[in-house]
Amino acid sequence: MPGDDRTATVPTLLRCCAALAATPRRLLRPRKPDTALLAGLRLADPPPARATVALTVLTQATMHAPTTIVAEGTRELGRMTLVMGSFLVEHPKARFLIDPALCSGVHERVLPELPFPVPLLVAPEKPVLGLADALAARDVAVDSIEFVLPTHLHWDHVSGLLELPERVPVRLPAVERDWALAGPRAPIGVARGPLRNRGTEPLELDGPPVFGFPRSHDLFGDGAVLLVDLHGHTPGSVGVLLAVDDGSRVLLAGDAVWSKLQVDTLREKAPMPGQLFDADRDAAFATIHRLHALPDGIELIASHDHAAVTARAARNPQR
Repeated sequence: MPGDDRTATVPTLLRCCAALAATPRRLLRPRKPDTALLAGLRLADPPPARATVALTVLTQATMHAPTTIVAEGTRELGRMTLVMGSFLVEHPKARFLIDPALCSGVHERVLPELPFPVPLLVAPEKPVLGLADALAARDVAVDSIEFVLPTHLHWDHVSGLLELPERVPVRLPAVERDWALAGPRAPIGVARGPLRNRGTEPLELDGPPVFGFPRSHDLFGDGAVLLVDLHGHTPGSVGVLLAVDDGSRVLLAGDAVWSKLQVDTLREKAPMPGQLFDADRDAAFATIHRLHALPDGIELIASHDHAAVTARAARNPQR
């Protein structure tokens, strides 16, 4: 729906007001960790990796948000730098993108789909590097991308589809596709424009538990690219556990958290904006606990975590 459609704007304004009203109390008294959940987690090992991938970070834009809303209860009054971008993965069998984040001109081409006042809350700072230009800077042609794998379908994780050939499919859990595309109106945070005329290939998390995550899916059957269940932020949110060719194990966690600060302190987002963008707050909080319990040696990268993304970008392979 266009951003000025009253049928979308009025409910969104009401939800914004409710989230704002709930925020001051939760900043002073944040939600307590679930010690029983933590104690009950069973950390099953992932399958051994018989192949590895090259991982390249494509940083496209930044924005800033108060630290207190990223992790509720934080006593810092400063602002946190957040990043938006995509991840290029090169497996022996395929070259693909995790989270084809932003297109050029995203402020004009995509953000107007979101109901007021959401674009004011989420717009990246200019300039924005479009996906095609970000790939070209790494000497990668858009025609060489075989498929995309979004961690979830919020606008800032799929807008770059507008710069990829229509033949490039989207692989994702069916529950995520149905949540985003069924019904007359998109959920808050979803822009359907980039997904129009785009084929989808459903994936099912049909594999066993991995670490503390209840389900998994081995994308190529060799342990190099393993999807894990991070539902909560959206119904079909996934993390992608990669066996990288530099010897590291990297978990790309999408928006299950916006910063590792949430994982370290076991804090969810403040009600504003969490009540707008987390589809299931209880499930999202449980996912934070599972991320907190990750074994040492797993490099956790949330999509918007500037420090984690920048550190990995410094290790981008040379071309």
